[in-house]
Amino acid sequence: MGTLVCFHAHPDDEAISTGGTMARAAAEGHRVVLVVATGGEWGERPDDLQAGESLADRRRRETEESMRALGAHRTVWLGYEDSGMTGWEQNANPGSFHQAPLAEAAVRLAQVLRDERADVLTVYDWHGVYGHPDHVKVHRVGVRAAELAGSVRVLEATMNRNLIAELRRAARDAGNDQGGDDDFDPEAPADDGNPFGTPVQEITLAVDVSAHLAAKRAALACHRSQISETSFFATMPEEIFAMAFGTEWFIEHGVASTAPRTGWIFPEQTGSHRS
Repeated sequence: MGTLVCFHAHPDDEAISTGGTMARAAAEGHRVVLVVATGGEWGERPDDLQAGESLADRRRRETEESMRALGAHRTVWLGYEDSGMTGWEQNANPGSFHQAPLAEAAVRLAQVLRDERADVLTVYDWHGVYGHPDHVKVHRVGVRAAELAGSVRVLEATMNRNLIAELRRAARDAGNDQGGDDDFDPEAPADDGNPFGTPVQEITLAVDVSAHLAAKRAALACHRSQISETSFFATMPEEIFAMAFGTEWFIEHGVASTAPRTGWIFPEQTGSHRS
């Protein structure tokens, strides 16, 4: 069987962005490894942190719960600090992922890829889906690490901008907007000035994860410090959730596209290369 390594910036990103793909890969017998760049130190701070407990401590435990929900096998923490959103003072923190030397971070990730004999690596698209500095750095580090490791298929996780805009328009027209922030417009400038996600014609691969949405939703629920019971992830009706998240979208690095094809991240028959 094959090995999937998913590289993410913060705890909870794995569930939001690639949770369905991770659950499907694990269910089909592939090895699934998560690499997390930071501890998510600048996320939402819950009121119930215990004495001596940091937000990173809490988020690490939530991630381990999420991994169990997805059926994944190993979590690797690179140990960088959360860089905060674009323009925050944390961007300049010498210990932040944003400030990490590209070569150093790429070598560390490449070692994981070699150790795991990874077949597929997921990162984010070129602008980190919405411009977060740590997400952009995941793209850059991941692409370089795959070059160093060799023989790794790189898939850039993204969001289908056209689909999101269509779903929001349909929900508003029906008077049933379950999309969260009413001011959110995927076609407007996001954190780095670029629109959210990727236009559909630039996406190369649509992965059907509809049979694994229960696992994806369970993984999202594990991240209680960041995703509350009243969030749109939690309150979205099943049929709307399926429309929004039943497909996960990828750009195969270096491959041009005019429209996504429906497919899977592994060949139908993936031979083991382990001795």
